[in-house]
Amino acid sequence: MRKGQNPAKFVKDVSRPERITAALLNYIPFLSGFYAETLDVLKVSLESMRKDAGLPFDLMVFDNGSCAEVRDFLVKEKEEGRIQYLILSEKNMGKGGAWNVMLAGAPGEIIAYTDADVLFSPKWLSRSVEILETFPNVGMVTARPFRTPPEYYESTLKWARENARLEEGQFIPWETFLEFNLSLGQTEEENKKVYAETRDWRIVYKGVNAMAGASHWQFTAYKSTLEQFLPFDMDKPMGQVRQLDKRMNDAGLLRLMVSDPLAMNMSNTLGYLRGELKDSGRRKSASFGRRVLEIVFIKKMLMAVYNRIFNWYYS
Repeated sequence: MRKGQNPAKFVKDVSRPERITAALLNYIPFLSGFYAETLDVLKVSLESMRKDAGLPFDLMVFDNGSCAEVRDFLVKEKEEGRIQYLILSEKNMGKGGAWNVMLAGAPGEIIAYTDADVLFSPKWLSRSVEILETFPNVGMVTARPFRTPPEYYESTLKWARENARLEEGQFIPWETFLEFNLSLGQTEEENKKVYAETRDWRIVYKGVNAMAGASHWQFTAYKSTLEQFLPFDMDKPMGQVRQLDKRMNDAGLLRLMVSDPLAMNMSNTLGYLRGELKDSGRRKSASFGRRVLEIVFIKKMLMAVYNRIFNWYYS
């Protein structure tokens, strides 16, 4: 039997969410090996995201089954008011499963999604939203220009040829191009040929510049647009996320990027901030042991063993 009246009945006003929800997906199963520095990477990413984004936002974090140390950190961030919405998944649902929850549940009209290893620069959010609100029929906007597979922005070029000023050229500076590709584990030498043989597409519409292309690792989009592509049915934790890129292009939506680098992939270490990235990219020789490890059949065998052990513990 109820006694008395629920005090909530007398509350006259409730807090309204910000128009924009920044949604970060995190997964750190342990703090050693590949993941040794990833908690530090997450902390840097969160700090850079909040620093002069250019627009107010609420922060939503979806943790995809991380270890206790990481969960404790996130709970503390939530309790101290630096995270507005925190979802702690017991198990790793994969990126698709996490997206189904995050993109459907984020309260904002606009969702700025990011992986947990992205370093942001000032105005990253306001510049992204400017493009989102200026161009028509936008699917997603990524806060960094880089060269993405052309087959995923065919609809963008088709629209631009008919409705905007479209220019082809080397608009991404070599240093900006190289910086991002080195973060993916590539070398400077192999990128010289790619840079020379590929081009960028710059689109000018109503006085706003954008580059053709975008990517699933970081993007800003209207929630109503993203809902068209839910749910995602991905049967692997990674490797299938380009479904979103392809499906947006197939739907005729624009996939765009800001014209200068306002987001950077740190990957699993703080090596980029320590200045290690360029040195590793320019390294032309390696030890005998390292060269042995890079032999195709040995690398394949060792990676298979690594994956099997990882799955035993964390699948």
